[in-house]
Amino acid sequence: MPAPRPQRGPKAVKMDPGTLLEAAQRVFARDGLDRASLRAIAREAGCDPALIYYHFENKEAMFAALLEEHLPPLAADLRRLARGADPRPTAVKLWLALRLFHLHLKDSAGFRSMVRGQLVRGAEGLERILAKKLLPAQLAVSSILRRGLRTGELRPDLDPFLAALLLIRMEAELLDLVPVLARLQPYLPPGAALPRAERAWFEVFWRGVASDPQAPLPDLIV
Repeated sequence: MPAPRPQRGPKAVKMDPGTLLEAAQRVFARDGLDRASLRAIAREAGCDPALIYYHFENKEAMFAALLEEHLPPLAADLRRLARGADPRPTAVKLWLALRLFHLHLKDSAGFRSMVRGQLVRGAEGLERILAKKLLPAQLAVSSILRRGLRTGELRPDLDPFLAALLLIRMEAELLDLVPVLARLQPYLPPGAALPRAERAWFEVFWRGVASDPQAPLPDLIV
């Protein structure tokens, strides 16, 4: 009687890098990079952990790939907006900068959660990588603010780097909080809540940084 054939495990399922990165993003947002593991990412993606090594050396490489996917395109668009002798008022350019953050990050809640959690948790060494990747976008916005200082549109005691950070940080908060509150609070109409909140925040910000807070804002297109 022939010996029984050895039982084989389930056939490995091929995974493209994008699917693996989506799974990694969810795990990083939930557990933080320090507590995440390739085994947890593979479980989230529904594949064998060995398949990850076809595309990524380790979880840090996956984290870096996620940053590279989202942040350089945003920074490039912001640099184009800030560059050159653009005659539009500083208020308009700052508003357009916020619209770029909206465009690039509105549909990336998992990425926003991952970045926020990683900045707070601060896994050793990686918070510096994250800060470095975020810096070009912040510098582009601060260059718009410096232009406003030169033209006299902004108050002379303004710190453009810190002001850029505040403007960006609140936009990220609005993207996360307002859609949730609009579902829970009936006086916030779901379809209009986020545009209204972004416009309201920008007006508050602008009145705080403008050299003439009482001057009317130019037309801002949503």
